[in-house]
Amino acid sequence: MNVVFAVKQYISKMIEDSGPGMKVLLMDKETTGIVSMVYTQSEILQKEVYLFERIDSQNREIMKHLKAICFLRPTKENVDYLIQELRRPKYSIYFIYFSNVISKSDVKSLAEADEQEVVAEVQEFYGDYIAVNPHLFSLNILGCCQGRNWDPVQLSRTTQGLTALLLSLKKCPMIRYQLSSEAAKRLAECVKQVITKEYELFEFRRTEVPPLLLILDRCDDAITPLLNQWTYQAMVHELLGINNNRIDLSRVPGISKDLREVVLSAENDEFYANNMYLNFAEIGSNIKNLMEDFQKKKPKEQQKLESIADMKAFVENYPQFKKMSGTVSKHVTVVGELSRLVSERNLLEVSEVEQELACQNDHSSALQNVKRLLQNPRVTEFDAARLVMLYALHYERHSSNSLPGLMMDLRNKGVSEKYRKLVSAVIEYGGKRVRGSDLFSPKDAVAITKQFLKGLKGVENVYTQHQPFLHETLDHLIKGKLKENLYPYLGPSTLRDSSPFSLAFSPTINAHMIFNHLPQDIVVFIIGGATYEEALTVYNLNRTTPGVRIVLGGTTVHNTKSFLEEVLASGLHSRSKESSQVTSRSVSRR
Repeated sequence: MNVVFAVKQYISKMIEDSGPGMKVLLMDKETTGIVSMVYTQSEILQKEVYLFERIDSQNREIMKHLKAICFLRPTKENVDYLIQELRRPKYSIYFIYFSNVISKSDVKSLAEADEQEVVAEVQEFYGDYIAVNPHLFSLNILGCCQGRNWDPVQLSRTTQGLTALLLSLKKCPMIRYQLSSEAAKRLAECVKQVITKEYELFEFRRTEVPPLLLILDRCDDAITPLLNQWTYQAMVHELLGINNNRIDLSRVPGISKDLREVVLSAENDEFYANNMYLNFAEIGSNIKNLMEDFQKKKPKEQQKLESIADMKAFVENYPQFKKMSGTVSKHVTVVGELSRLVSERNLLEVSEVEQELACQNDHSSALQNVKRLLQNPRVTEFDAARLVMLYALHYERHSSNSLPGLMMDLRNKGVSEKYRKLVSAVIEYGGKRVRGSDLFSPKDAVAITKQFLKGLKGVENVYTQHQPFLHETLDHLIKGKLKENLYPYLGPSTLRDSSPFSLAFSPTINAHMIFNHLPQDIVVFIIGGATYEEALTVYNLNRTTPGVRIVLGGTTVHNTKSFLEEVLASGLHSRSKESSQVTSRSVSRR
């Protein structure tokens, strides 16, 4: 259950199947992002792929000495581009791979356009999603719903992405969904329809315990995406923004030209891979160690080159040295900028109060602390509005609710109307009336004791008390305690009894009969977007729960800024988203 590995395998197989010789990789806007997440340009160059082109580029040269590997989403637009391409081919031979199911009529149109018989192969390789971490995927969709209902275009894209994910991992799952969300039920039904229609594709080896797809809605936990983060990957996304592993540092004061955009990828950056889930204090210490290692190696590289052997050793070690130099300067710059923003925006103090709002139930202390921070000139309007949103979500129905007074404080602080309006929009999006579960239920004695002990462990834990609601949901699911009245199984289906997965949807078999064993392979999908804090929760559960493999996905991966854009896009504010073999299908015209 490794999504990076699954997509990487598809790309490798495409290149291998095209045989030896020089190649061009022809992609669209989305597949360019899909490929860039799992392979660097230099890695693909080593596989004789010397050119990367977009199918929609008008100025491509004719290069008959190159083979073309086309990796495209099966959209009408891409099929039209391919038809034009095949009528006047620019390359010697074409290997065409669609990232999802392609209709027979589209294949027929391509066959008719291929008058020069340059197409060697047409296949479906189901890498139709962004593989972010081994256990995290995204569809890069911002604004998936209109009100409480799906935007039809985004529902179609999400269904395609989710079914491709299941095919790439070779899973035909039971489906459970969040009952309080109409969007979750709708997506569950759409996924089931595809499984029913394409049943031959989903004929995987039966396992004793069927895999499980759990579909959730962001509305059920609007707290998590509003919090500042203190682990490396999550913090970088919150403060700087990660877009397909790329971080824009162009606004950093005094930034050098070569560091204006940097790539953070655990696949190709050992320091990042080892530190992405560590907290900020540990990162600082590890950066210092990285610098010291670099300094030790540096003088040796700059010794006098007096002999041929010296020169040979220098040339052999130089690429490694240069790579280390790039890694050091990149992480020093990123951590330096995070540190500057934390200090400039007073984020330690802000985050402490956020954690209190998310995890404690002392209204009077919370109100006092929020009011105090709203008076602090170093607290930005963004952070001030965020604190009020967290207060509004937690104490929405508290007898001493002081939201009107806090809204007045925001106005007096000079917070723009855009942010003030977002407070009520967030309540409309994820308030008590909408939630299917209680985010702030009073903890039992055991939970209170645990929380107290956690608070004694060290000062950095003040900033990481919060656990996403997803942790509780998955914990209950793994233990077989997730309530069916809140997360029902999708009802019976008319799938044929002869198919290997008919058990999962059979009208005569009760869900309890299937689930006499606890789930092992779990795909969780959050409509309205997941977060890196939730990805860390899944990473930790995978690490600490033997026999359980969880993959998390979302319509996007949010930070606070993008989450507020999601809330705005919903329009709700105007009323106050393992096997070594590759799953593929040949669409040969022969």
